[in-house]
Amino acid sequence: MHRPAGPPPRAELPSPALNPADDLRFIRDTMERSASFTAVSGWGYIVLGLTAFAAAWMASRQVSPFAWLEIWLAEGLLAVAVGLLSCTWKANRRGLPLFSGPARKVALSLAPPLVAGAFLTFLLFRAGLDSALPASWLLLYGAGIISGGAFSVAILPIMGLCFMLLGGLAVLTPAAWGNQFLAAGFGGLHIVFGMLIARRHGG
Repeated sequence: MHRPAGPPPRAELPSPALNPADDLRFIRDTMERSASFTAVSGWGYIVLGLTAFAAAWMASRQVSPFAWLEIWLAEGLLAVAVGLLSCTWKANRRGLPLFSGPARKVALSLAPPLVAGAFLTFLLFRAGLDSALPASWLLLYGAGIISGGAFSVAILPIMGLCFMLLGGLAVLTPAAWGNQFLAAGFGGLHIVFGMLIARRHGG
């Protein structure tokens, strides 16, 4: 007697070709996203640079040190708003976590130099040392970017170093050049590094 024939063996589907390089790239990108804050917006930095150029131009036309300070303080508040909005926009567009662990590390590293700069601004201006403000702002902002950039894209610490170098030059050069150094830093460096970040890190 013949046994009933079983179901015909199923043809095995060919497994897709595995590309180890793609796997490694995916793993590396996943680890970088979880270990660093990648929602920093290059386009936001470009906007900051343009507003800083406008602030430098308006500040250069003031005859009162207090009016000069008011313009730069307004620019600082505008920069905070632009930075927050641009990072939120990029995070939402690319599906990145905005309040992740690396984001908190960036904020906690950047905040102390900025807070110190706010108090030093009041102290130096009250003491009549407003000519020291440009160098102080550039140095402290650069220090904050270096420390915060350790948890973000790799190019940020380089930008922070450039800010500190400009601040050092502002210390060693005539005080009358302070406004030009602010334009070169908060205007020029933001635009240059903003374009690099936008091109290399998706906006």
